[in-house]
Amino acid sequence: MFNKKKENKMVWLVIEKYGKTTHAFTVAKKAYSLQDAVAFKSALDKLNDRDNQSYFIATEIESGFNEVVKLHNKSVEDGSYYESHPEIKRPDVK
Repeated sequence: MFNKKKENKMVWLVIEKYGKTTHAFTVAKKAYSLQDAVAFKSALDKLNDRDNQSYFIATEIESGFNEVVKLHNKSVEDGSYYESHPEIKRPDVK
């Protein structure tokens, strides 16, 4: 039966990209929150042992961009961004 709750939610797709010279794409997971999509993508990244396979998250551009910017800014503010990306130096640490 049709679920109106899901109709009103933003959909996030975890896309699998594979191939070395020509790329192919498949939808690996459909999520209704960015947090769920990020968790699923993170798990796939950790399990991935192939050089020619990667994952990314996609959604409707404007809505998704606003949500990603908000979450990124929050992670920079609380420091979790730098914990996840040790190759990037914190600007406040010398």
